[in-house]
Amino acid sequence: MKLTTPQREILDSPARFKVVAAGRRFGKSYASIAALAKHARFPNKKCLYIAPSYRMGKQIIYDDLLAFLRERRWLKKVNVSELTFTLVNGSVIMIRSADNPDSIRGIGVDFVVIDEAADIPRLDDTWKAVIRPTLSDREGHALIIGSPKGRNFFYDMYNTVGTDWQSWQFTTLAGGNVSEEEIEAAKKDLDDRTFRQEFLAEWIDFQGLIYYNFSDDNIKEMPLPQQFVLEIGSDFNIDPMVSVLGFKHAGGLHIFDEIEMYGSNTFEMVAEINQRYPSHKKNVYPDAAGQARKTSAMGGITDHVIMKNAGYKLIVGNQNPSVKDRLAAVNSAFKSSTGITKLTIDPKCKGLIESLRKHTYREGTKQPDKNSGFDHFGDSLGYCVNSMFPIRQDIQTRGHAIRRNTGSNYRG
Repeated sequence: MKLTTPQREILDSPARFKVVAAGRRFGKSYASIAALAKHARFPNKKCLYIAPSYRMGKQIIYDDLLAFLRERRWLKKVNVSELTFTLVNGSVIMIRSADNPDSIRGIGVDFVVIDEAADIPRLDDTWKAVIRPTLSDREGHALIIGSPKGRNFFYDMYNTVGTDWQSWQFTTLAGGNVSEEEIEAAKKDLDDRTFRQEFLAEWIDFQGLIYYNFSDDNIKEMPLPQQFVLEIGSDFNIDPMVSVLGFKHAGGLHIFDEIEMYGSNTFEMVAEINQRYPSHKKNVYPDAAGQARKTSAMGGITDHVIMKNAGYKLIVGNQNPSVKDRLAAVNSAFKSSTGITKLTIDPKCKGLIESLRKHTYREGTKQPDKNSGFDHFGDSLGYCVNSMFPIRQDIQTRGHAIRRNTGSNYRG
């Protein structure tokens, strides 16, 4: 079996760490075998293939790898119980499972394949604590390959930027192993979400995602105007304190900076904002609870008074909007039902972007998960967006339409 053009592109890349998101039947297993062979062809190399489980490792690659090595007369012996192949040049290829990390720990290897990476539980811990250290003493390489399954650590690896890293995304059709007719048949049989994930290798938002309208289309750079009012959304938690900073333009709101401060207080947050942007007028859209809360712990002054004394204009109601209305306003600003985008985020706002991608509802509820650590940036953004672009709902009452504005009132 010859390598396809996409498979050849992956193998020929000089990158040390290669991440491949590919549709089903793309040819991931053959690409893995070819990559193992490429490294094992040199004498006395140690190569490792890791599957989510022992059973998957044996089912996915064992027979094909055995046939491949025998066909080329590379094979010296096989240890069937340990799934280890010793080659005539002294190189070794080992099949191991991620659900038994002790079978991997302590092995120094020149090359590793992590197959079906999205199916490996706690891939982040397994990579950082077990797999990555095996590559250190030999300066080994890695191929991380699989089909997307939500925005998990495999997704984070796919988005890793660095001179040692390179990523690819290939559909099933690009693999050349499945006909267009078969793919069209699968499209009719599957729901849209499953088809896009399994055959188009798209990073579909997993169930329960709060900011479901946020996408890469909302991430863009935008030059700062010469003159603008700084729009600040703030969430005054005790730890961390979080603010997002943006400016209005003709098309909506662009968030270009973020601040996250641990073990801090409102005075220090204000000082940090003023140091970064000393000459700008400032509108702040804070948590309404800040009119009573004293995170400053200094002289009994409330959060709102501190900001007013700093010259900020407070835009806030007597109480926060409902969570439902606030989240609806943010999702609508990312993309309305008519396709209009009013909200964009600069790519350097990594904390905000990660929160928008990963914050979910608690399982089985419509209550945002407050234990994930992803809520603070979203809340800060929501206070600001809900005030600027509130959802206006027409409520029918006895034949009369009453328009309800869910936005905040101006105060301060």
